[in-house]
Amino acid sequence: MSRINTRFTALGALALTFSILSACGSANTNASSGGSASAPAPASSSASPSKADTVKFDFYFSGSQNVKDLWDTLIPMFEDQNPNVKVNAVYIPSGTDNQTYNKVLAAKKAGKGSGGIDLVEDGIVTVTQGQEDDVWEKLSAGSIANLANVDAQTMTDAGNMAIPYRSSAVILAYNSEKVATPPKTMDELLAWIKANPERFAYNDPSTGGAGSSFVQTVLYKDLPADAIHSSDPAIMEQWKTGFDELKDLGKYVYGEGIYPKKNQGTLDLLNSGEVDMIPAWSDMVLQQLAADQLPASTKMVQMTPGFNGGPTYLMVNKQSEKKDAVYQFLNYVLSPEAQTVIVDKMNGFPGIEVSHLSQEVQDKFKGVIEGFRTFNLGDLGTEINKRWQSDVAAQ
Repeated sequence: MSRINTRFTALGALALTFSILSACGSANTNASSGGSASAPAPASSSASPSKADTVKFDFYFSGSQNVKDLWDTLIPMFEDQNPNVKVNAVYIPSGTDNQTYNKVLAAKKAGKGSGGIDLVEDGIVTVTQGQEDDVWEKLSAGSIANLANVDAQTMTDAGNMAIPYRSSAVILAYNSEKVATPPKTMDELLAWIKANPERFAYNDPSTGGAGSSFVQTVLYKDLPADAIHSSDPAIMEQWKTGFDELKDLGKYVYGEGIYPKKNQGTLDLLNSGEVDMIPAWSDMVLQQLAADQLPASTKMVQMTPGFNGGPTYLMVNKQSEKKDAVYQFLNYVLSPEAQTVIVDKMNGFPGIEVSHLSQEVQDKFKGVIEGFRTFNLGDLGTEINKRWQSDVAAQ
C-alpha cells in the first residue's frame, strides 16, 4: 500500500488546486462513503484443469505503456486464481493504426463469428459505434456479479454494453517555475497561448485523448452545455468559430504549428523544457512524477468548465463463443483486489464505486473524484479529427 499512499498524497494535493473531472466526463461516477470493502469473487477450484478444460480467449486493447503495464500485472494475477482460463492479450500501442473495431464488425458481417476478438478495451466512441452496429453483448450482474458495484448511471450511459473499469481526466500540466498563475478558463488559456508563443503544445487529436480533449473543448466552448452529449450531425454547423480559433492558434503553439504524436509526445516536450504548458491525462502526469520522469516543478490544474475525461471501457463481442470465460475475467477486473491494483498502477479512479474499496482509499479520493464532465459525441469525434486534419494541421 505504500505506492498507493505516495501517489494519492499527490492526488490529495491536486484536489486543493482543482475539482477534477471524470478514458478516457460528466458526473458518471458517484463516490459513496462509509461502505465496507466487498469480498473478491470466489476463485475457481484449486484442482488443476487439463489443457482440454482450459478456455483461452482473445483480448484486444490499446493505449500508452502504462495501460500495457497494467494488463501485464492483472492478467497473471487472474490466471493464478483461475487456472481454467487463459487470456491472450493483444496490445496495440496508441497512435498506431487500430483496426480492432473494423475487424469485429467485418467478421460479423461476413458470418465469421468473433473474428478472433472476444474482448475489447476502448473509449466511448467505440462503445457507441458498437451499439449502433449491434456488436456488443448486453452485460448484467447476473453473469458478472461484481457489476453490481459499478455506478448504475454509468452503465446506463453505455447502454449496459460496456464496463467502465477505470477513469481519468484531462488537465493542464505546467512548469510552475515558468508559470506562476495558470489559466482557469478556456478564454484565459487561449489568451495565455497567444501571449507566450511556442510555449504551449497539444498532440494531434487522432493520436491521443489529451489533444482530442483540447480540440473538443475549444470547439464546444461557446455552445450550449448539453451539446457535449449530442451526436446529432446538425451540430457540425456550429463548429466553424472553434475551428477558426484552432487554425489561428497554429502560429502560436509549439514550432508554429507542430503537433506531437500521442499523449506522450507533449509530455516529452514538457519534460525537456521546450514548452511550459500542455493538456495531459492526470494519471499519466501523476505516474511520471512518481517515477521522476517529469520535473518536480510540474503542477496540474483544471479549468472551469473543465476538459473532458471519463471511463475507459471493456466490451464483450456479441459473436464470441467464450463469453463465460470472459465474464469470469471481467468479474475479477471489478473485484476490490484488481481495482486496488488499477488505482495504484494507473493513478486514476476506480471503475467500481469507491465505497467498495478500503477506507484508506476512500479517504484519499475525498474531494478529488467528483465533478466528471463526459463528452459523448458518438461518430462526431471522428468527424472532428478529419476536419482538424484538413482545416488546422494542413495549414
